[in-house]
Amino acid sequence: MPQVDEMIEHTKIEAKILHQKIKRKEIAYGGNRNLKIYGTLYCKSGKRMKMENRVFFKTVAQAKEQGYRPCGHCLRAEYKIWKNGLI
Repeated sequence: MPQVDEMIEHTKIEAKILHQKIKRKEIAYGGNRNLKIYGTLYCKSGKRMKMENRVFFKTVAQAKEQGYRPCGHCLRAEYKIWKNGLI
């Protein structure tokens, strides 16, 4: 079982445990493993991604440490900061 501070793959966690972790705020962000994008759990884009591509994080710092960038839809302000930092 992954520790709280590790990235969690959606295909490797039971639905019941996932919901418990979200409720306890041990998971606050979702990400797309292929695109290396993270966002809120309520993002429309994130909800459409395939389960095998979905990963979960507790914090933004954790997602950034793994090389993920902010979502341009649900984290627009953070995305603009990230984008301007690259240009």
